[in-house]
Amino acid sequence: MSEGKNKIDFKLFNRVLALSKPYTRVFVIAALLAISLAPLAVLRPRLIQSIIDDYVFQYDLSGLYRIALLFIGVLLLETLVRYFFIFTTNLLGQSVVKDLRAKTFDHITNLQLGYFDQTPIGTSTTRTINDIQKINDIFAQGIMNIIADLLTLVAVLIMMFSSSWKLSLICLITFPFLIIATYIFKEKVKAAYQVVRTQLTRMNAFLQERITGMRIVQIFNAEEQEMRQFKAINQEYTKANLDSILYYAVFFPVVEIITATALGLMVWFGAQEVLRDAGVTIGVLVAFPIYLSMLVRPMRVLADKFNVVQMGLVAAQRVFNTLDNQAFIQNKGTLTPEHLEGRIEFEEVTFAYIQEDYVLKNLSFELQAGETLAIVGSTGSGKTTIISILNRFYELNKGRILVDGKDIRDYELNAYRERIAVVLQDVFLFSGSVLENITLRNKDISKERVVEAAKIIGAHEFIMKLPNDYDYQVMERGATLSMGQRQLISFVRALVFDPDILILDEATSSIDPETEAVIQYAIEKLIAKRTSIIIAHRLSTIRHADNIMVLDKGELKEFGPHERLLEIEAGYYQRLYNMQFLKAEAVV
Repeated sequence: MSEGKNKIDFKLFNRVLALSKPYTRVFVIAALLAISLAPLAVLRPRLIQSIIDDYVFQYDLSGLYRIALLFIGVLLLETLVRYFFIFTTNLLGQSVVKDLRAKTFDHITNLQLGYFDQTPIGTSTTRTINDIQKINDIFAQGIMNIIADLLTLVAVLIMMFSSSWKLSLICLITFPFLIIATYIFKEKVKAAYQVVRTQLTRMNAFLQERITGMRIVQIFNAEEQEMRQFKAINQEYTKANLDSILYYAVFFPVVEIITATALGLMVWFGAQEVLRDAGVTIGVLVAFPIYLSMLVRPMRVLADKFNVVQMGLVAAQRVFNTLDNQAFIQNKGTLTPEHLEGRIEFEEVTFAYIQEDYVLKNLSFELQAGETLAIVGSTGSGKTTIISILNRFYELNKGRILVDGKDIRDYELNAYRERIAVVLQDVFLFSGSVLENITLRNKDISKERVVEAAKIIGAHEFIMKLPNDYDYQVMERGATLSMGQRQLISFVRALVFDPDILILDEATSSIDPETEAVIQYAIEKLIAKRTSIIIAHRLSTIRHADNIMVLDKGELKEFGPHERLLEIEAGYYQRLYNMQFLKAEAVV
């Protein structure tokens, strides 16, 4: 199992490294800088040793000035190289994650809606931001730093043994304990970080859901219950972080004790060697504590760097799992129509969101070009599902849908969707101006065209009353606008894109009667000369549709004009009509 796991990790590591391929030059420069840091680092204590033995004790003042200048030059050169090393590794990491973040966002936005039905928004957010940032750490703090530290270790050991093999062995007596402590620390912190990442994802998902649904939380006075849940999640996240901090709090003092022990042994033995004139000079004795510090520091941080890489790989695996999700709508069509007539045919369409829990069952109907079809039925009857599959947000289980006599799968997906506009019940407006929300930042749509569409719909008057009219900044989800105003903006948005097929999904269900008259006028303008599908609970908005389709549990029960359906004794539509209109008349 472990071999398999290591193999998978190795493949994952190669896949992460492959992300830097577009930046090969930067990668190579960073590697060369890492290699050059090792000899520069060990040169300093070697020069200190030479200053003491060859110049101070030899009373060579002029030579001392020269080597002091050389020491300063080496120090400045090392500082400069380390600056470029840090900058280059971070440039590499940020460049990689910039591309990966864009790739991940593009991938997520092209997944079919089934992915979003099953994946919390906070999880996708964590993948796109937090996890990808951890991949940056692999390049900025991981790989290159490990190379530099390992090379420094080798260089320091070579320099130590060339200066005094006896003192080197004395210093290394305690190092098995350091290696054991480092290994235990690495494993413990790795496990702790995995828990931290899991708890962070959980917290992000919780916050995203509650902030998005804050209106519901406050309406039902659920603040205390939600706070209790958040406190529990927050406590788990805090505990996970404290566990990782605990290992640091134990590890670093242990390293200090081991280092101090090695230093004490080295001074004790080295001082005796100096006094006996047994090959250890004062310069060597002064240089060795520096060597020891340079030997311990990389070993102390190497464990942390390995954990940075491992946590980056854990995050990378999560990101790659998202990128490997191929839940796309197949876009193999080649037809790119500039215009659709709008004739729609459903042929024995069967669809289920989850396995065989069918929402639509052998549904067949036909809608002629330019006609308006109204769909009614109880909640869960499959009304909105018809819209989703007509737009190809989901793939069918059985049957097929034809538009202008051609299977919708034969159309190029983007070209096909451009000819369809959907106005939803819950209008979503983005942060930005009214104009940007209407055009969706499409530069091909001019402001003049937007104003003309707004006048046709009847939205121009209210928009002009807003501060800065079309440049009025809409808050997230349109919170500062009324439901009717948001709906009118969505109608203008639909009209400026000049669709051939228009779909209104319960567009008036949350509108008051006074606003409904304005909306109804806008609907009439929208559906004129277009194939239209209207889903509504209020039958008053669909009485003049060419045909009305009644659904019940995913099956077509009745189909025809308003008057004909009313004539069906004890029919589904007649029952719905009586429930809405006769009761309303009784109240009046």
